[in-house]
Amino acid sequence: MTSAPTDMTVTDTEVLRDALGLLKDREQVAERLLDSSARHSFDPDTELDWDAPLEEGKWFWPPELVSLYDTPLWRKMSLEQQQDLSRHEASSLASLGIWFEIILMQLLVRHIYDKPVTSAHVRYALTEIADECRHSKMFARMIHKGGAPAYPVSRVHHNLARVLKTVSTTPGSFACTLLGEEILDWMQRLTFPDERVQTLVRGVTRIHVVEEARHVRYAREELRRQMITAPRWERELTRISSGEAARVFSLAFVNPDVYPHVGLDRREALTQVKASGHRREVMQSGAKRLTDFLDEIGVLRGVGRRLWRRSGLLA
Repeated sequence: MTSAPTDMTVTDTEVLRDALGLLKDREQVAERLLDSSARHSFDPDTELDWDAPLEEGKWFWPPELVSLYDTPLWRKMSLEQQQDLSRHEASSLASLGIWFEIILMQLLVRHIYDKPVTSAHVRYALTEIADECRHSKMFARMIHKGGAPAYPVSRVHHNLARVLKTVSTTPGSFACTLLGEEILDWMQRLTFPDERVQTLVRGVTRIHVVEEARHVRYAREELRRQMITAPRWERELTRISSGEAARVFSLAFVNPDVYPHVGLDRREALTQVKASGHRREVMQSGAKRLTDFLDEIGVLRGVGRRLWRRSGLLA
C-alpha cells in the first residue's frame, strides 16, 4: 500500500488503514474526547477529603503489587513493615508519575506547536495538559499526606529523559506516552476498588483511571496514524527508542531508596525483586495490553523487540 504523505490534514485520516482497521477521523476522535472531558473531569482539591485522617491498618498500595511481595524477604517482614513499604512505594510511584507527566506535557506541547490552533485535536491536547497538571499536583499532595518522602528517579534516568523529550520524534513521543500511562493504569485499576487500601489513595487512583482512559485513546489513535504516515527511518527509530524507554521505565518502577526507609538492606531487596517470578508476572501483565497493541501496529520489530524483551515487560 502506498503510504500517505507526512503533511496530511485532518481530513486525510479517512483513507488510512493499519492492521487494526480503518483509522477514525482525527477531529472526530478529538471532539468525542473533548465531550467526555466536559462530562467526566475532576478537581482533586475539592473531590477528595484531604483533611480526613489516614486509616490505621490499611495499605497504601495493594500488597500483591508491592515489589517484594511473595519473596523470602517479604515472608520475614512483619505486617506493619509490609504496609510501611507499601506507603513508601506508593510515594515512589507517585513521584515517578509526576516525573513522567512533566515529560508528557512537554511532548504534547511540541506535538501541537505546528498544528492548527483552532482544531479539536489541538484543543484536546491542551485539555490533556490541564489534566496532567492537576494529576501532578494531586500526586504531590498524596505524597505529602502519606508522610513518606518523594523519591526522584536516578540522575542518569533524569538526564536520559531530558534528552528524550528534546529529540523524540512524534511517534516515539506517543509510544513513550503509552508506556508510562498503561502500566500504571493497570495497577491503579486494581487499586481503586480494593477496600484494603487507604481511602485517599483509592480516590486518587480512581480520578487518574477515569481521566487517563481519554489520554490513552488519544495517544493510541495518534501513534497508529504516525506509524502509517511517518517515513521509514522515523518508524525504525521509534521501535528502538521505545525499547530503550521500556528498559529505563522498568528499572525506574522500583526505587531502591525505599528499602532502607523500612529497615531493609537495599542490595538484598533488589536482588530478590529481580529474582521474583511474581514481580515479573505483575510487570508483564501490566504491560500486556500495551505490548499486544504495539505488536499489532508494527512497533515491536527487530532491535526494538529485543530491547522490550530485555526490559522484562515483554514475555
